[in-house]
Amino acid sequence: MPEPTKKDDGQPEENVAPDSGDGPSENSVVITPKEAKVATKDTEAIVTVTEPEAAVPIPAAGAPQPQPVVIVVTEIEPVEGEVTDPQPIVTEPVENGHNEPAPTKAQKRVEVTEVKEEEPRTSKVPVSSMKKSAESIATPVKVWSMEDGQPPEEIDKQVDSPPLSTLLIEQPQSGSINVGGDISFVAKVEAKDLLRKPTIKWFKGKWMDLASKTGKHLQLKESFDRFTKIHTFEMHIIKAKENYAGNYRCEVNYKDKFDSCSFDLEVKEVAEGSQSIDIRSAFKRSSEGQEDAGELDFSGLLKHREHKQEEVPEVDVWEILKNARPDEYEKIAFTYGITDLRGLLKRLKKTKKEEKKSEAFAKRLEPAYQADKGGKIRLVVDLADPTVELKWYKNGQEIRPTPKYIFEHKGTQRIMVINNCQMNDDAAYSVTAGDEKCTTELFVKELPVNIVKQLEPVKTTVNERIELECEVSEEGAKVKWMKNGVEVPTGVRSRYRVKSEGTKHWLIIDDATKDDTGTYSLMATGGTTEAHVQVDLKPLKILMDLQSVTVLLGQPLKLNCEIYPGNVPGRWYKNGQLIQSSERINILHRAKNHNLDIESSTIHDAGDYTFVPEGYSQTLSAKVHIIDPPRVHLEALNVQDNTVTIVAGNKLRLEIPISGEPAPRVVWMKGERVILDSGNRVRAETFADQTCLTIDIAEREDTGNYKIVLQNEAGEDTASVKIKVVDIPDPPEAPLVPDVGGDWCTMTWEPPRYDGGSPILGYFIERKKKQSSRWMRLNFDLCKETTFEPKKMIEGVPYEVRIFAVNAIGVSKPSEPSKPFIPLAVTSEPTMLVVDDVTDTTVTMKWRPPDTIGAAGLDGYQVEYCLEGTDEWILANKELTEKTRYTITGLPMEGKIFVRVKAINAAGASAPRTTQHSILVKEVIEPPKIRIPRHLKQTYIRKVGEVVNLVVPFVGKPRPKVNWLKEGQPIDQTISIRNSDCDSIMFIRKAERKHSGKYELSVQVENHIDTAMLDIQIVDLPGPPQAVKIEEVWGTNVALDWNPPKDNGNAPIIGYTIQKADKKTMEWYTCIEHYHRTCITITDLVVGNEYFFRIYSENMVGLSESATATKDSALIVKEGIFPHDTALGLYHAKSHSPFPSHTSSSSSSSSRSSSHSHSQSGLLLKIPEYNDRDFTEAPTFTQPLINTFAVAGYNATLNCSVRANPRPKVVWMKNKITIIDDPRYRMFSNQGVCTLEIRKPSPFDGGVYTCKAVNDLGEAQVDCKLEVKGGFTFFELMKRGVPLHLIDKYMNESKTSEKPESEKKESN
Repeated sequence: MPEPTKKDDGQPEENVAPDSGDGPSENSVVITPKEAKVATKDTEAIVTVTEPEAAVPIPAAGAPQPQPVVIVVTEIEPVEGEVTDPQPIVTEPVENGHNEPAPTKAQKRVEVTEVKEEEPRTSKVPVSSMKKSAESIATPVKVWSMEDGQPPEEIDKQVDSPPLSTLLIEQPQSGSINVGGDISFVAKVEAKDLLRKPTIKWFKGKWMDLASKTGKHLQLKESFDRFTKIHTFEMHIIKAKENYAGNYRCEVNYKDKFDSCSFDLEVKEVAEGSQSIDIRSAFKRSSEGQEDAGELDFSGLLKHREHKQEEVPEVDVWEILKNARPDEYEKIAFTYGITDLRGLLKRLKKTKKEEKKSEAFAKRLEPAYQADKGGKIRLVVDLADPTVELKWYKNGQEIRPTPKYIFEHKGTQRIMVINNCQMNDDAAYSVTAGDEKCTTELFVKELPVNIVKQLEPVKTTVNERIELECEVSEEGAKVKWMKNGVEVPTGVRSRYRVKSEGTKHWLIIDDATKDDTGTYSLMATGGTTEAHVQVDLKPLKILMDLQSVTVLLGQPLKLNCEIYPGNVPGRWYKNGQLIQSSERINILHRAKNHNLDIESSTIHDAGDYTFVPEGYSQTLSAKVHIIDPPRVHLEALNVQDNTVTIVAGNKLRLEIPISGEPAPRVVWMKGERVILDSGNRVRAETFADQTCLTIDIAEREDTGNYKIVLQNEAGEDTASVKIKVVDIPDPPEAPLVPDVGGDWCTMTWEPPRYDGGSPILGYFIERKKKQSSRWMRLNFDLCKETTFEPKKMIEGVPYEVRIFAVNAIGVSKPSEPSKPFIPLAVTSEPTMLVVDDVTDTTVTMKWRPPDTIGAAGLDGYQVEYCLEGTDEWILANKELTEKTRYTITGLPMEGKIFVRVKAINAAGASAPRTTQHSILVKEVIEPPKIRIPRHLKQTYIRKVGEVVNLVVPFVGKPRPKVNWLKEGQPIDQTISIRNSDCDSIMFIRKAERKHSGKYELSVQVENHIDTAMLDIQIVDLPGPPQAVKIEEVWGTNVALDWNPPKDNGNAPIIGYTIQKADKKTMEWYTCIEHYHRTCITITDLVVGNEYFFRIYSENMVGLSESATATKDSALIVKEGIFPHDTALGLYHAKSHSPFPSHTSSSSSSSSRSSSHSHSQSGLLLKIPEYNDRDFTEAPTFTQPLINTFAVAGYNATLNCSVRANPRPKVVWMKNKITIIDDPRYRMFSNQGVCTLEIRKPSPFDGGVYTCKAVNDLGEAQVDCKLEVKGGFTFFELMKRGVPLHLIDKYMNESKTSEKPESEKKESN
């Protein structure tokens, strides 16, 4: 078998590929590098012995010597690490899953012949130590095999993979074979969309590429079918071995596409006859009296190269030991030649434990494991069925793979490795396989490390060596070094070195500095020790300081200084950067002198130089100035006659190299004008090695000669550059479209103002639809003229045209589009021209849009009038009006005019629509009409201090006269009245009680008057109740009585709030709120307390500001037990009403005194009889119906409230006719509130509505008038196509319905 492949960092590969047959046949010993972190005190490296591929018998005496062992050393430093297991781990080589019987006497010899280096970093190991390692098979061994999982150091690495996409049309399938059998895996990729063959890779595990492992056991093949366009890739495994089992992966790549799949290979053992092991030879000690004495030698179990027929012991020693008593074990071992009794007893102890046979586990976990803190432990189970799903748990929580928890698979074994055991790993662990579970416990041991020798304080100077020494109680203990409470860094680049030898630990600072002063401490698990370190500086004297110099370019540069002490090294810096010695720079240090020499100075040598003595804060500084005369390098432009040509509109960036030190001052000039670096479009910029002239957008004015002037302290230089700007012509002006036809138009334009320095060759014309963004060229040959006639346009579609001018340079930008035009005719004439309103000087006309407008649309209307008897039409509107209503002003009073209207669009004016008869200019009187808003038809309520703002609209012509009265008197001056043509506004900034009342609004037009009443109520908080007194006290009850307040706040009293207070605390508590009566009995008072009472009154605004309290208090006393107590109790039980009857205060007091006297004399109290109250009553309306205005088409409701007992029957009537089963009406009655809903009323639904309530005791009714506004106008009826005779009938009915109302108001 070949050697384990190694990665670049020296790690062993994760898996072992199938043998290629080309590997060496000799045994190989591999020493893993320090990254493995596995070592013990007795061994310096880990030695792995791998068996050769074929079995070779161990030669007898006199036979040829065995093949030499090749030792490969891959580590360059001593292996450092921790003991991963307190007990040695013995690895038994296994071939084909069976332990072979070992020879009786033959011993396997291992000879070291050479040390082989495989990498440049490998180092040789003494042969003697290698022999020792090779012979000590009991040394802890960790080998990664094909069955192992991913190494712990590889888990954290990220595996980059390209984005996934589907390439595989057939994926390899998992399979199983017997040892020595053959198997093939096939993957297919469809090449229909692929331009070349895809790349395929076969892997074992995560990263082991099998391409390099091909040989007699592994073959990779590929083929391509030209007809089906399918690539076929095959992997053949020949004569499989047991370690070939595991997970494989196939990856396919093609450009940015990627696909992969995984599959498993299971290698089964070939059923062979049971092989018994000679335990007598297995449990013999390998070498008595040597270093490894007492360890078990399993070399006898190794499989030989040739099977020799060994005589099977006739006696089964295991059965003898299982059935024997413990005191007979030693005798049986002596009888059968077993020398390792302790190992035998351990093996027997495990064997004697007969566990219940498990279907999932062939071998369960041990009951308990123990590991040291920081160590590693392996938990191993053996599965009976390797396909069952396995899960590991810690304290019931599932464990996921991490660098700490590593899961390994070896055949049927499942191993969990816990690295770096800590105290929190001390827990119960369990593993489940299907429905079965086995558990174990892990104990982590931690021993405290104590301080044996304390740190000692140190005082020294800079550049000296500091060594802090401490001794602890345990070798190899982990300690932590701290400085001023912060852990000391001990990395590769750290100034601190940590050294340990046995139980001693050192912290070493080779070259001490001032910053090393502080308190250093060492922390161990058993204690802490600390010491103070003081580092002082040696005084520094500057004998000669650095001097600033100025050097010509190319001349030598020398800097030197002298300091004391002379042995102090230092560093040179230029502009803060460290200077290193080179062929050109020479740094010398001789005693006190420090020199810096540069043979030939360059521009880059200029700067601030600093010499810093090591360990000191003082520095020596000087400035070096390199000068060089300025120069302009125009040859870099590579243009003829230094002339640069640029097309206008492009950006010109002219970069001219310059030189000079110090950096010269650069000035760009055009004529006498200096170009600044702060310019927006044209600017000059200067950099370290060049100057730049930038023209963002070149223009024709930029043509000319530009001069460059360079100056510095070493000299001056000038140069000139000529710039020529050429351009395309300016765009022409927007074209004009004077004539428009049905599908054509005529367009003209003017030549562009600027031709770009080249004659205009012609024009291109484009057009587009207004709503489109795509222009279409109309001519492919240049148009030489400035006129053009586009054709083949769609009628009714708006178009725009534009022009391009062309010269030798190119095509100009397009001109602005022309005004949109539509190739259409005029519209038809307007319709239904009628008079809407007439005044003494104005006439308002209304009309309908034309019947035929067309695609050109409608720009507006033009209104004209003509006086009767003349032929001159006068334009009424100078600008077109888009509305279908217009008022003609400035007309002569009582004159007669004719009016006509024209529709205007882009094609011109339509035929006019003229009135048939003349119109008399005289205002028509319109009787006034007040339209009271709905919320003002009821009482308008506001609180004191609020704003009152009432808007009452009205109609009437000419402008009506408005007058306000309050209860027949002029209104107060604090009320503001504002009147307009259509409404009147009442405004009160701060309402007061005096503003309450009924207000009358009258609107008058000549002899016509309309009035309306507004009821305004200004409400305030009520006053407190009056005469609050205690009427009677008995038991735990108190009867109170009071009178309503004098001031109710201009609003009804809706209730009272009663509070009580104990005389001791005088804290008030509310007994009841919103109480409606003026007497009450307070019950459930505490015996022995004395109470006061107070009462607040309440209206719609709120509670009164103050309350009225009782003058007297009520003392609740415990009554004595008398024979008449039963009668008194009977009296209280029968007194259902909580309110006692009162005739007068004197009578009540006399009755109480008499009752007490009778009680004392033993007489019984006569209970007065009360008659039940009669609640029956005839219907009465508490809220009447209110006259209502409704809007046509919107639901209207009529509301009223009735009180009656028994419940009355409610009937609704319209114009004295009962409403029965009419779907336009809905009637509701709830808690005495009666509602009639009228659905979408029309003017015909107006009238007088009556609500009538009837019961056995009588009847009552209320009326209201409903007026529906918003009926159809003459114009709306004409629009709907109603015949004229029906329109006249409807208008007359409307006028007759309005006349009686106006007559009633005039009579009133």
